[in-house]
Amino acid sequence: MLKIGITGNIASGKSEVETIIKNLDYKVFDLDKISHNLLENKCKNDILKEFQTTNRKEIGKIVFSNKEKKETLEKIIYPPLKEEIFKIFTQYSDEKLIFISGALIFQAEFNVFFDKIIFVDANKDLRLERLIKRNNLSKDEAIKRIEAQDERAKNKSDFIINNDSNLNNLKIETIKTIKALELLL
Repeated sequence: MLKIGITGNIASGKSEVETIIKNLDYKVFDLDKISHNLLENKCKNDILKEFQTTNRKEIGKIVFSNKEKKETLEKIIYPPLKEEIFKIFTQYSDEKLIFISGALIFQAEFNVFFDKIIFVDANKDLRLERLIKRNNLSKDEAIKRIEAQDERAKNKSDFIINNDSNLNNLKIETIKTIKALELLL
């Protein structure tokens, strides 16, 4: 099995790449969805104790403006998230390629769990526009979230999929990347 991480900056198009890969009949898991589940279940009490809420938007506002609170959230959520990654690898060990997507793969140092990393890239202005529209954020809130991410992850990745164009081009780029990964098997 080849374990593939999919990452990229916020609003770069990771979800679209996930959909394309799923449509090619590969298993794709989203760390954001897994962490939301952990927030509402396994980590709920610790989150409530620290943040007095489990509302993701409220927590987002707190952690994107307070580095210490962000680190506290990471200490709560990263260990069980790591466990979930290994459960996926174990459960789907018979798959040739397995994909796990997450914006914070490098920041959480989860990159060491993967054989290859795909980075989904888009220019900053386009990401800002998408983020404001998608998350209904003010421009200042969106800028804070974009600036909170580490731009070095792109240079550490094995494959880069560019999403500055349209959905058709994104599909072509993604399929090329998948074919290159299949050659590694």
